[in-house]
Amino acid sequence: MTFAVARTRDEAHLYLDLHPCTCGSVETTWDSGLVSAGGGLANRYSGTCETCGSPREYLFGVPDRPVMPSGYPTFGGTEPSQLLDAGEWLWVADLTAGNVPVDDEAEAHRTLSVATAAVEEVVKFIPPGADEVPDDGFWSQRGREVRAAEPGRFQLERLLIVRDTYRDLAARHA
Repeated sequence: MTFAVARTRDEAHLYLDLHPCTCGSVETTWDSGLVSAGGGLANRYSGTCETCGSPREYLFGVPDRPVMPSGYPTFGGTEPSQLLDAGEWLWVADLTAGNVPVDDEAEAHRTLSVATAAVEEVVKFIPPGADEVPDDGFWSQRGREVRAAEPGRFQLERLLIVRDTYRDLAARHA
């Protein structure tokens, strides 16, 4: 059995935050470690929901090559995500950029850095020479809904403008 690869800890934790417990809570303290599963190695995240007490567990594939963190956040290497699709990444960027604190420069920088990195993840779904995210870059319900609402947002030129804008705003708060 193969598991979708979590390229980094930051990507795994974002995925976990986007997939709450059946009670709706995301409040879980996660333990993680390498385990043997499905005939290979997997990263196991387990914990107990702090709201309802239910056990939670996720298994993620291990990347072929480790991705070394290069600042915060580091979601992955050059390849597109297997955990979140292009629409989900843009949703994360929108949600994050819409919640930049006005009274805390360090947190504003951190928040805008997440939004920038999320847009960079969308760009990774665009094949070399293409000008937009292809259909196979959307597999989740949320991702397809984001795309359906405004498909032009997944054009490379627009994505690069948004990414650069978030990057510039983050630099102002550094």
